[in-house]
Amino acid sequence: MVLPFRLPSLSRRLIAGGAGAVFASAFMPRVLSAAGARDPRLVVIVLRGALDGLSAVPPVGDPAYRELRQQLAFDLDGPNKAVRLDDLFGLHGSMGTVARLYVAREAAIVHASATPYRERSHFDGQDVLESGYAAPGRIDSGWLNRLIAALPRGERVATQAPPRGLAVGPTAPLVIRGPAPVLGWAPATLKAADPDLPRRLTDLYAHTDPMFARLLEEGIETGKIAAGLDMKARGSAGDPVGMEQMAAGAARLLAQPAGPRVVALAFEGWDTHAQELGRLARLLSGLDGAIAAFHKELGPAWKDTAVVVVTEFGRTARVNGTQGTDHGTGTVMLLAGGAIRGGRVIGDWPGLAQNRLRDGRDLAPTTDTRAVIKGIAADLFGVSAAALDRDVFPESAAARPMKDVVA
Repeated sequence: MVLPFRLPSLSRRLIAGGAGAVFASAFMPRVLSAAGARDPRLVVIVLRGALDGLSAVPPVGDPAYRELRQQLAFDLDGPNKAVRLDDLFGLHGSMGTVARLYVAREAAIVHASATPYRERSHFDGQDVLESGYAAPGRIDSGWLNRLIAALPRGERVATQAPPRGLAVGPTAPLVIRGPAPVLGWAPATLKAADPDLPRRLTDLYAHTDPMFARLLEEGIETGKIAAGLDMKARGSAGDPVGMEQMAAGAARLLAQPAGPRVVALAFEGWDTHAQELGRLARLLSGLDGAIAAFHKELGPAWKDTAVVVVTEFGRTARVNGTQGTDHGTGTVMLLAGGAIRGGRVIGDWPGLAQNRLRDGRDLAPTTDTRAVIKGIAADLFGVSAAALDRDVFPESAAARPMKDVVA
């Protein structure tokens, strides 16, 4: 596998054994907090392609729902069966883990949510979602990277180095790119090298480049931790196997006492223009498996974890001619983790009557995605409102942090 390390004065690429690609500096001393305080983790999962929120969390109790959705409509009984959440909403049947976490009050839904973006371009919508700016065109850094830089230091500091984030996948998602230090890991896609090669390389660089030898050793150790699972079946970020692999490796790193505390993953393929029923069921089962992997692998750290699942925009309320849906506006956010005050659907439901649809075709958004994330950042990490408005989501003071998202 390939381990690229990036430092201000060092740029090298090596081949080493293990089970994943690792880049940037690995485990660094982390910020210590007061005794008895939370040791929080934040997981951000970006679904690229625009999740159909009306299928993921169908409003089965809305009088206009079935006429709009026709063959894509879900019910609490029948072939397209949804799990009951409350009198208005159900949950897609492929999400058994999320349903159980919802009952345990460790999962919540934010419905009719959206970023400030109101057009229908995937590229621009993803830029707005991940950059944290109100309009496309700013891709110099992502809001999660700026959040890492804004994290409070705690009462006792183990190092002057800032907290580290974790990017999962062959390419770091925009949401976590920027000046704040980030560790990277991806499941292996190359044939494993000779098991003795890492030791020989480390020994070689110990004599010629001690700094690089230390980084190499840390990277190898990171790969071993992340890959402490069955990696024989390899998938991609757009299939259930790949989603679960990425989540399991990330969770193992987050669970380490000196590991990163903030992670970003991106899952592809959510653009369901045609044959949505089967395709979305497969994708949602992969997302559910990823959340299950975090729940399992984080162990005791789950109680202090918030998982936030976001997408660039929603899809049309009406079905198109190919049994799919087109680019829309309002969608859902999925929240999970022991730190989430779950067991509820959050938001102001706008309804699906014709006069309530945005542009006569979309679920109208009533909750700003940034407000939800701000609420989690403020209550879980103690980030100030000023830093959230100014640095994390610039010029977003109107999107006030949502209260009581964190348990």
